[in-house]
Amino acid sequence: MLHRSLGVESLRREVYANNHANAEVPNFKRTEVNFESALKQALDSEERRPLLELTRTDDRHISNYAPLDYRDVRPRRVLDYLSQTKANGNNVDAEHEFNLIVQNQMRYTLYVQSLTHEFAQVSSVLRP
Repeated sequence: MLHRSLGVESLRREVYANNHANAEVPNFKRTEVNFESALKQALDSEERRPLLELTRTDDRHISNYAPLDYRDVRPRRVLDYLSQTKANGNNVDAEHEFNLIVQNQMRYTLYVQSLTHEFAQVSSVLRP
């Protein structure tokens, strides 16, 4: 999960930097990265097993329960058409994007520190 989170935060850094760089470009629409909601849906699907699960006697039968694997969840770039636009058609607020960049950097640093801690624990176990 930490490895996947680092990848998502790297993608977010690219997206936020692109949004910030294009803050004054006419008709530019900002992009967001959606990941957490899809991950939550996948994790919740593993817990929501139906009371009556149907047995499949053939591979062509449709199952009434198919949990989503959280390892298959990928981040998605989504254009934001819902936020308020400026007179030039651009919907990027440079100050808001900068705040998102700072939050992103703090999350990335936290994930790196957590990963470093995990490796330190493994290393301490493997030492003679």
